[in-house]
Amino acid sequence: METIRTSPPPPYAELVKVWTLVSPTELKQLRAALQRELIAHPLLPDVDHDDILDRIVLVATELATNAFRHGLPPTEVRLMRNHENVILDVADHDLTSVPELAHTRPPHAGGRGLLLAITFSLDVGWYATDDAKHIWATFSIRSGTAGS
Repeated sequence: METIRTSPPPPYAELVKVWTLVSPTELKQLRAALQRELIAHPLLPDVDHDDILDRIVLVATELATNAFRHGLPPTEVRLMRNHENVILDVADHDLTSVPELAHTRPPHAGGRGLLLAITFSLDVGWYATDDAKHIWATFSIRSGTAGS
């Protein structure tokens, strides 16, 4: 398996909101809360607003799902921003494993969350702190640079 690159998240990010999840059953509430937060704050450009919103919510869900499947709870989802990007930072508490890309698996076998994050965001990376493993993804808040 191939791993994603190790890197801290983009610098100078302001924390907008944190959600702490203890069960995968909370993913539906996370999606709704994330949508509300992104709509309530002027974080996204007017152009392609719905497309970027959908990308962010999808990636947040995929990364949080991975945290539950491959990590240790609780899962923490952080929404951050700087002057150019919205940043998702999803943490779990398993420091014994590293994030792996599952592109060699058959499509029906699952394990595509990181690949979706790479496809729908500008950049993806991961880092560890003393007590958590974090995977982050960035999304442009400038028009016309929303990812591939």
